Amino acid sequence: MRHRLLPVLLLALCLTTYCQNHPPLDLSDLNQAIEAASRYDAEKFRKIELLKKDLLSSGPDDKELLFRRYQPLYEEYKVFNYDSASFYARKLQEIALLLDDPARIVYARLKTGFCLLSSGMFRETLDSLNEISIKGAPDSLKAEYYALMGRYYYDLGDFDNDANYTPVYTAKGNLYMDSALQLYAPGSFFSTYYKGLKEIKSNHRQIAMVELWQLLSRPDLSDHELAVTASTLSDIYIYNGRPDTAIQLLIRAAIADIRSCTKETAAIFNLAQLLYKKGDVKNASSYIEAAIRDASFYGARQRKVQVSAILPLIEGEKISRVEGQKRTLITYSVITTLLLLIVVTLAIIIFRQVSKLKTAQRKITEAHEKVQAVNQRLMETNNKLSEANKIKEEYIGYFFNADSEFFAKIEKFKKSLEQKIAYRKWDDLITLVNNTNLKKEKEELLQNFDKIFLKLFPDFIQGFNALFREEDRVQLKDHEFLNTDLRIFALIRMGIHDNEKIARILEYSVNTINTYKTRIKNKSIVPNEAFEQRIMEIKTL
Repeated sequence: MRHRLLPVLLLALCLTTYCQNHPPLDLSDLNQAIEAASRYDAEKFRKIELLKKDLLSSGPDDKELLFRRYQPLYEEYKVFNYDSASFYARKLQEIALLLDDPARIVYARLKTGFCLLSSGMFRETLDSLNEISIKGAPDSLKAEYYALMGRYYYDLGDFDNDANYTPVYTAKGNLYMDSALQLYAPGSFFSTYYKGLKEIKSNHRQIAMVELWQLLSRPDLSDHELAVTASTLSDIYIYNGRPDTAIQLLIRAAIADIRSCTKETAAIFNLAQLLYKKGDVKNASSYIEAAIRDASFYGARQRKVQVSAILPLIEGEKISRVEGQKRTLITYSVITTLLLLIVVTLAIIIFRQVSKLKTAQRKITEAHEKVQAVNQRLMETNNKLSEANKIKEEYIGYFFNADSEFFAKIEKFKKSLEQKIAYRKWDDLITLVNNTNLKKEKEELLQNFDKIFLKLFPDFIQGFNALFREEDRVQLKDHEFLNTDLRIFALIRMGIHDNEKIARILEYSVNTINTYKTRIKNKSIVPNEAFEQRIMEIKTL
């Protein structure tokens, strides 16, 4: 009994201490932090620039000095940007090999392994860590190696989320964590944190809560350490079905991540998931967009995969709520109208003749079916109008912006012409005219059309390819949004069916457009006459 009560008492003490020193936060605090994120990032970049200046002042032959100056640059980038962190980790490894220093070689390879794991490159992480020989290395590097291996198997198990493989990976992670905990100094951040993490993975969550709350109550934690601890602790409350406490912890973790310029983070993503489940779609959408920005900036592949899974759900929920409100209004209107008609009709029928009841009932039924048919047509029309409104809103906004930019370019070109003519710089005038790249402007216009179209019809390419056999499907080049085949039928999906208009937009002849359309339809697995109808059935977002 004493062994059961002790963790409970310790947990209560930790919570009391923490609550006394840390007032509760809400989403407004996080929103303020998000608004200030650019300032934190700017300060981060200034610090990095100073370190780069120090690096440039180092002599290429002073390997010891180069190694010491690569170290802080790696530390600044390691949870900020994968590409830069990986670059400086490789630089550390190059210098360590030139110095032929085994300890430094282990140190540098551990940094490379950390970068790969943070980016979600599990195979590459294991290959990198397997190259490390910690024999004779200092205890601090051995501890770091074991902890990184433990994290690798934990993360791999979480990513796979498989009933057969995840327990195996977790068991391996626990073994490595045991080795790490024997080497970390008792009471240090890493010793306490990894002990709590291991208890979570071992399903000893109450013990883990005590460890992590004790750690979170310490006043000497850095923002990054606070974020990691609070985010990990929130997982326990999510598992225990206590989302409100988890949300509080994730708010604190997300704010700390922003203050420490940590882009390799799961806190704001997990917060968005909890808010979505609670029905707060507005904030969930805002935070998932922030998570996407962080994941893209850092280059965290596994975060992008996770975000891509929930983002359509959140956006779909936003759309379905609007559509649900519309359907509810229409339903109420139809029901009210029908009830009124039924009451009036029944009153007339009752006062006239009971013998005509069957005939009247049949008429009512027919009328009801007609109303339902009309209602169905109204709903279909409403959906089409909604889609058209979306398209108009996107493209009107785009073309206003494009026109504004175009007029600005024309104005600048006009001023240049007037200036050259005024000073009789005829050669410069010819150069100016020759340098006007209308083809580039046209390509940019088409690329912008592609981006907006794919924003409206994100599944268009998938839906288009579904109409062809595997070998006949469109394969886009790098940095290509749509090719000519897709663009022709994108214009058709937008409602432009006239071949002459399509030809003018794409600057082809009408015969060329007809040739493209015929060739594409002939390769399709659907009949030619049904192809364009199938294209029109591809839905907007």
